[in-house]
Amino acid sequence: MSSSNIKIRIPYGELSAMGPGKADLLDAIESSGSISAAARNLGMSYKRAWDLVDTMNRCFSQPLVSTATGGSHGGGAQVTEFGHAVLRRYRALVVKAEQSVAAELQELVTMLALSAAEK
Repeated sequence: MSSSNIKIRIPYGELSAMGPGKADLLDAIESSGSISAAARNLGMSYKRAWDLVDTMNRCFSQPLVSTATGGSHGGGAQVTEFGHAVLRRYRALVVKAEQSVAAELQELVTMLALSAAEK
């Protein structure tokens, strides 16, 4: 069973402060140094990626991503130290959740209807 079956989202009022997509975006920004490159790598629009970054930065007590304005040397983005700490804690939470529900989840999966190909 894939570990991606459990999706954890951290709510902040009506917003989702952190979830699997935002965590993946932080990883992509870290590896690419750019929101636009991260968006391309994840197959999403720049606007969508920027909106997700803006939401994360507004939800947490400190920014998770810092940006530099473009110019002759170009702009860029980087995950802040606080962003790294949030991402580490989120990833650890997901692992703990998956481990704690693995047996029960497997039991439920075995109760699912057979796929059309298996019938």
